[in-house]
Amino acid sequence: MPQRLVLALLAGVLLAMAYEPFAVPVLVPVLVPLAVAAHTLLTRGLGLRRAFAVGLAFGVGFYYVHIYWMTTVALAAWLGLSAVQALFYGLLGSAVALLTRLPAWPLWVGTAWVSMEVWRSGWPFSGMPWGRLGFAVVDTPVAATLPYVGMAGVTFLLALAGAALAAVLVSPGRTRLVALGTLAAVVAAVGVAVALPWSSPATGSVTVAVVQGDVPGPGNDILYDFRQVTENHVQATVDLADDVAAGRAPAPDFVVWPENSTATDPFRDAGTNAGILRATEAIGVPVLVGALVDGPPGAVLNQGIVWDPVTGAGERYTKRHPVAYGEFIPFRGTPLELAFGDLARIQRDMLVGTGKEPLSIAGTEVAGAICFDVAYEDAIYDQVGRGAELLTVQTSNATFIFSDQVDQQFAMTRLRALETGRATVVASTNGVTGVIDADGGVVATAVIQETEVLVEELALHEGLTPAVRMDRLPWQVAVGLTLLALTASLLPYSRARRTRRLRRSAAGDGRPTHDGGATPPPRRGADAMAEQP
Repeated sequence: MPQRLVLALLAGVLLAMAYEPFAVPVLVPVLVPLAVAAHTLLTRGLGLRRAFAVGLAFGVGFYYVHIYWMTTVALAAWLGLSAVQALFYGLLGSAVALLTRLPAWPLWVGTAWVSMEVWRSGWPFSGMPWGRLGFAVVDTPVAATLPYVGMAGVTFLLALAGAALAAVLVSPGRTRLVALGTLAAVVAAVGVAVALPWSSPATGSVTVAVVQGDVPGPGNDILYDFRQVTENHVQATVDLADDVAAGRAPAPDFVVWPENSTATDPFRDAGTNAGILRATEAIGVPVLVGALVDGPPGAVLNQGIVWDPVTGAGERYTKRHPVAYGEFIPFRGTPLELAFGDLARIQRDMLVGTGKEPLSIAGTEVAGAICFDVAYEDAIYDQVGRGAELLTVQTSNATFIFSDQVDQQFAMTRLRALETGRATVVASTNGVTGVIDADGGVVATAVIQETEVLVEELALHEGLTPAVRMDRLPWQVAVGLTLLALTASLLPYSRARRTRRLRRSAAGDGRPTHDGGATPPPRRGADAMAEQP
């Protein structure tokens, strides 16, 4: 066990190397299956409790490295969140120990990885999708499969490859050949996707201006001078209008500001409202404003608001996935809240958005996402499936500007563009602001921590990728198959445990066994040691 625990810890660290800031794209398609294979081999053949411990060690190695950027929020946040997420890899370890007793076990190990990621991406509270296997594949050949199978499908392919590799190493004869065939099939599937990349014809184009106004002061505190943050975005938009009038920049069809570009309610704060009005009147086109809007007492909404120069505020997108203990406090008022003084800074709970329809901006149907929303499929799939031609991601990222979180999130956003077949604009207060085309390629990025405006013409698309058409089906199938496989593996496991208990009980008191014979007295010394499992 000590050796298994150390190797599992190192395998988790190996998996973390597949993501920013360590990621080397050419190595990722090897690193991820290797890490999965190690997790599988180290838990295979163990009892449930030992397999949990080994899986937990893997999760500790992976998650404490992968989200080290949480230390910028608080050391306790990094320690606590990583510990919770590591538990899921422990549970996966117990599941793999059971599933590897079944025929065709690489298949069930693959579905178990998907099921675990689905579980921890939605629970507890709003879940934490960071670290899904599919998020590692940006700029790799595996990314070509995203439009066809979605993020859950990519996780399955990578996990299946890793489990098949494990089977090649430990299985005999014909079973090894089947595992080799499975590994070859995964490679072939990736090859087909690369040779036949998903594409759909452009149905038009739109010119979008993306504003990065910058954050004054230290740069990592959006509230340091939130009025200046708003003024920076107002002035940058006014300056863009001057450049358009002088012929130095193309005229945009609409403008995108980031999340928290107004950190006070623009409907109640006269100065903020006047600034937005000045910007929209100057540029003469709608501006998608990122605003915190007052809700009922003790509540707030994080919204993207379409602000028209003539009609004012119109359609809104409300953030679907606020972050627990960052934007809302579960069990507010309990000792848990009082135990962490930092939580006192979060005085209002952010409400969950429920909108599924895209925003209509200057005649273009636009899917909205705010910050961590991009780590989840549901909001994006809902809007793209209902006609969105373009994707916008409004994010602040100021809190994490000196960490690797911003690069990890931008990589996720690129994958979402490829997965949905939609050009994407990312507006951040001070980085990473960028424009991404429909195949995930980076068209332009702004310099971090500077005021900059990107103006780009982007193609619009209406065709739905197979991933969007299937929606939640891939992970629903994976979860269903995993539950069936676990049930099938638990039945003999439970019978074996019950039989062992009966034998131990009978051996201890000399009672007759099931065949009517008397149980001999327990053996001593070397004979007893020889019979230990």
